[in-house]
Amino acid sequence: MASDSAYFAGIDIGGTNVKMVAMTATGITLERLQFPTHDTELAEWSGEVRFRLEEWSATLGQPDGYGVSAPGIVSPDHRAVSWMMGRMEALRGFEWTDFLGSTSFVPVLNDAKAALVAEAWIGAARGAQNAFLLTLGTGVGGAAIVDGRLMAGTLGRAGHLGHICLDPYGSLDIVRTPGSLEEWIGDSTLSARSENRFSDTRTLVQAVRDGDAAANSVWHKSVRGLAAGIASLVNVLDPEIVILGGGIAAAGPILFDPLADMLDEIEWRPFGTGVPVVAASLGEWSGAIGAARYSMLQREKMGNAAG
Repeated sequence: MASDSAYFAGIDIGGTNVKMVAMTATGITLERLQFPTHDTELAEWSGEVRFRLEEWSATLGQPDGYGVSAPGIVSPDHRAVSWMMGRMEALRGFEWTDFLGSTSFVPVLNDAKAALVAEAWIGAARGAQNAFLLTLGTGVGGAAIVDGRLMAGTLGRAGHLGHICLDPYGSLDIVRTPGSLEEWIGDSTLSARSENRFSDTRTLVQAVRDGDAAANSVWHKSVRGLAAGIASLVNVLDPEIVILGGGIAAAGPILFDPLADMLDEIEWRPFGTGVPVVAASLGEWSGAIGAARYSMLQREKMGNAAG
């Protein structure tokens, strides 16, 4: 890096907010900010991104690089989102390198993958060579690092861990997987799972805390599905650590305690030790931090190739 003040800008695009961070190569946050998108027209907030970056350039100097995190499947060359389901469709094919007028490549990364990159850099999975992350919210996102490399796959589909099948006769989820992990614990299906009593996990968890037996039954079944999903993914990916993020993971011990008991029962442990399952530590900024970090890694990769 050019100097101790050199930095990379990470931009995390969500349906509700854009989050931006300026990160040094040593993991220090120089600046961070957010502003709303509300899934509005691209032009209404993309200009704000450029304006804020210009402000940072004036106060911090020109960044060494930019990275972008967004939902959807990213193109194999990481230049743009190539597939998006039902929201923020203007992002498809949007070339960030061209838009920002950058002389260097601006890589785009799926938001869950970016979150795991961040957690493996300065978060709960720091230094891990094998790890996977589940983001538990309206749906269930995911990402995996295997032998030090972020899984991408042929189409960029790898890491959509919420769409593994737990019940071949279950309802089809958004990508047509029957009985998926997302269907078992995501907020999007909670109303159906609770016979319309609850629409979000926060109110469900509060009812469990209040001693509601019916709520406890729904919650126990949801956590059991999560445990089965994690145990299955552990068998496939053999990680050092499992990271849980998203709003549902914020439930804390009421999630992690029964989950640990269930994994004690069903996880395959050839040498007697279970895989640690921990909460993500970087919160809502993980996507932006991961985008900045991924830009750093791409710069290093290109530098090594040139050398």
